[in-house]
Amino acid sequence: MTGTINVGLIGAGRIGQVHAESITRRTAGARIVAVADVNQAAAEQCAGRFQIGEATGDPHDLLNNPAIEAVLICSSTDTHAPLIRAAAAAGKHIFCEKPIALDLAAIDAALADVAQAGVKLQIGFNRRFDSNFRHLRHTVASGGIGAPHLVRITSRDPAPPPIAYIQVSGGIFLDMTIHDFDLARFLIDDEVTEVYATGAVLVDPAIGAAGDLDTVVVTLRYVHGALGVIDNSRQALYGYDQRAEVFGAAGAVEAQNKTPHNTTHSTADGVQRPKPHYFFLERYMDSYVAEMSAFLDAIRTDVPTPVTGADGRMATVLGLAAWRSVREKRPVAVDEIG
Repeated sequence: MTGTINVGLIGAGRIGQVHAESITRRTAGARIVAVADVNQAAAEQCAGRFQIGEATGDPHDLLNNPAIEAVLICSSTDTHAPLIRAAAAAGKHIFCEKPIALDLAAIDAALADVAQAGVKLQIGFNRRFDSNFRHLRHTVASGGIGAPHLVRITSRDPAPPPIAYIQVSGGIFLDMTIHDFDLARFLIDDEVTEVYATGAVLVDPAIGAAGDLDTVVVTLRYVHGALGVIDNSRQALYGYDQRAEVFGAAGAVEAQNKTPHNTTHSTADGVQRPKPHYFFLERYMDSYVAEMSAFLDAIRTDVPTPVTGADGRMATVLGLAAWRSVREKRPVAVDEIG
């Protein structure tokens, strides 16, 4: 495919606007021609902000538009799988935010429709496109640390999301840790065979009342013998804490937090360094641009997308395994989930 790719945006909320900015202001060779949101006013506001020609309250207006070649699904989680299926039926290439769905039957039905239609599907695991984490992956793949022994991922948000969001998110493992599950597979290019998770409510009792956890630790066992540890918290008062390390037989490689600057101020009173970025956009905006460029390049050059529907499914499987592990207080083999 040559020329400019016409894109439709479904969902004009925060992440939808992130992708709108990526395409309209930071990416060449594509344009958003229409935006849809069930909140018509939100769609119109987004269209005005990014000079998008059409705003509608019905996503099917985009799917029925023959000029649109690809859609970005950035709406609420419960709409992802139905919209994937509808977009596939309409012959549109698809970028969809995570998770595809909260149950495997819905995911499998959506992926079957994508395969039948022969369209491309990319899932929004943007951390794969972060320059630090990509360097970790490259170092491991090139043998820089020998055989991997341990993977350690820390992901802590600066503040919890609204309770209304938590109630429909699928919980911490399918909302927050799902990024880390995908990153755990990506960093050493190996599959997880067993998940053992534990958690607590230490930040806000309302999170527990909503049936969720806010502080968790997950251990992983990989096919080729490596072990992994993920720790999450819904609230880190010092900022958005995003770190990872892979330790192996011949060394280790580590990615530290990004900060507003890299200076150190030393005085008789102590040594001061900047805190991590506070907001996810400050930390990951470049990765959002890179993932969108990769999706558009896959369409343009007719190659597989770098984050497939199978990747999205496996991250959900690991999240479901983590929930079962917490509830049953035991390690859970991934094969038990499917």
